[in-house]
Amino acid sequence: MSNGLRNALKHKAINEWPLFWLLSVPVSLVMVVEFLETGLSAAGVAHLIPFSVRWAVPLIYLVTATSALYTLFPGPLSTWLIRNRKFIGFSFAVAMAWQGLFIGLMSIYYRDYYFDEIFLLRDELEGSTGYIFLAAMVATSFDFGRKRLSAKQWKLLHRSGVYFLWAYPFTVYWWSLFYYPDPVFIDHVFYWSGFLAFALRIAAWGKKRRQAATKAALAGDTPLVNKLLGGAMIGCGLIAAATGLRWQEPVTEFLTAPQWSETLVLWLPFWPFEPFLPLIIIGFGTLLATRPNAAYGRQDLSLRRAN
Repeated sequence: MSNGLRNALKHKAINEWPLFWLLSVPVSLVMVVEFLETGLSAAGVAHLIPFSVRWAVPLIYLVTATSALYTLFPGPLSTWLIRNRKFIGFSFAVAMAWQGLFIGLMSIYYRDYYFDEIFLLRDELEGSTGYIFLAAMVATSFDFGRKRLSAKQWKLLHRSGVYFLWAYPFTVYWWSLFYYPDPVFIDHVFYWSGFLAFALRIAAWGKKRRQAATKAALAGDTPLVNKLLGGAMIGCGLIAAATGLRWQEPVTEFLTAPQWSETLVLWLPFWPFEPFLPLIIIGFGTLLATRPNAAYGRQDLSLRRAN
């Protein structure tokens, strides 16, 4: 079964540029059809802006989770994802280009409507930053752009870009669930799939920490108390992820109580980071649950040096 899947996933029709066309052409056709149905009215173009994003979101979530899936579940499918991550990312860029086109049409032909009904400085800053990251990532995915960066610079750019591009839709759907009334089913789907994508990265990071400690042979097993406390924190993070309606308002009021913090809300993307708090808690829990016994490591190192 594994060999059959591995061979199937090597088929040229679903790898590299053929995969890009397989993903981006249907998305583009859907955009054209929807555009023809809604027309060039202000309301129609306003509808197309979030509509195009919904086709892009699954792709950026998949790109975000790919390396984690490869670490946690090595096999034919995760290997295929790693091999084609760049081309899935290109398909995401195509979907986002459609959104950019619709935003451009709105701002050019319906400026008054755009600035009165749609434009918010914070949203504009988040969106513009995302497009800057996306353009830089696409350019440096080709040799002519990549050669201008060192390996560390390239890795920093692409990792930061993926995090930011993941964060934008994730926060949108978090607020849709835990702030705005009457969320629809797709809000739940995109929130939880975005949460899962990043939670997998945290789990993969924890696995690498355990593997590194074992390989170094300089640390003992994680103390039981650390595992229990870490597990409890992870559990609290999961509960917080599902119960934002209960804590969003008081936490936001607390975090924005200082005047400087309230001011930052207007122009600093994602501030004060409420949607990320459950994942931060899970991250700290993972850190604690995978922390090796440092005292044992020092003792073990001393014994090996003595021998």
